[in-house]
Amino acid sequence: MFFSERYYADPHPVLARSRAKAPVERITDPGGREIWIVTGYAEARAALADQRLRKRFTPSDQPPLFHMLNSDGADHARLRKPLSSTFTARRVEELRAGIEAVTDRLLDSMTGEVDVVADLALPLPFLVICDLLGVPEADRAELRAWGAVLSTDSHDDEFEAASREMTAYFGRLVEAKRTTPADDLLGALVHSGLDDAELVSTALLVLTAGYETTVNLISTGVLVLLRHPEELAALRADRSRLPGAVEEFLRFDGPLVTATPRFTAEPVEIGGVPIPERQVVLVSLAAADRDPARFDRPDAFDPTRPGGHLAFGHGAHFCLGAPLARLEGEIAFGKLLDRFPTWELAADVLRYQHSPLFRGLRSLPVRLG
Repeated sequence: MFFSERYYADPHPVLARSRAKAPVERITDPGGREIWIVTGYAEARAALADQRLRKRFTPSDQPPLFHMLNSDGADHARLRKPLSSTFTARRVEELRAGIEAVTDRLLDSMTGEVDVVADLALPLPFLVICDLLGVPEADRAELRAWGAVLSTDSHDDEFEAASREMTAYFGRLVEAKRTTPADDLLGALVHSGLDDAELVSTALLVLTAGYETTVNLISTGVLVLLRHPEELAALRADRSRLPGAVEEFLRFDGPLVTATPRFTAEPVEIGGVPIPERQVVLVSLAAADRDPARFDRPDAFDPTRPGGHLAFGHGAHFCLGAPLARLEGEIAFGKLLDRFPTWELAADVLRYQHSPLFRGLRSLPVRLG
């Protein structure tokens, strides 16, 4: 069953049954609403690029947070453009030395039994994004505490308070960057033509989207290798396999189960299934990336397989941070392999986030030798 305890622990069997029944199915979400889920690869790819599937019900709807993520058409392109030059493969490669230094510092304190999530997978992308945005070191502990609250499953008073505090913080930081020029991403964005609300929204999106998915990529990737010791041994013997392994982590058990919701602006037909106007559509990236119509032996972990996964989405909303996530993943796995000759899972039961969107471990106890 969708959105059950068993589904959150492993959504792939449920998604496979849904995909086998039909590549587009009407289901019920945790709030009791009827939604449509797209599970076939071809159908998912088409839906992600279909401009009739909007991020807002109407153009007049204005979300308070994550404006770029929840915008369409020309408005989305305008908000996205100032970030595009920062996340090119060439510009991201220039960040390699800094990412390696952060990774080394984190690994210096890891020995014996560690929690890969808390000790590496979470702080690494968080610190990299803070460096990129120009968040002062003195503010990072508080920012990380708010982020931890916002990554929980509930939207209670504590969640709302953390949201307000983080929004207010970035408002103050934007003002500081306006008055004191800074050689960082936020310092550049204040001169991009975005207004203050858009700047705050963009900063929040870069921070949260810039580390939440990478946390899941690194931690889940370590777990996949622990469960595939032959591939772990192959990586130790030949590091040229690492980029392919990262791509396969993304396909095999990627950081997002579904893309963020879309809404039908008019009646739409996907995979031969008619969907009425003003319906919620979830595109399942996890299901699409295990579609046997697209991938040979889709439930097998094979780092040598050709690419083509949808873990970073497709179309206008393709993840801008994909090059950065790939680089952070390659560095994290490479340095873990360099430092620790043996890895051993130190828990019998693992718990995952209860999120319809994210696929992430709450913790990953591992003994590193």
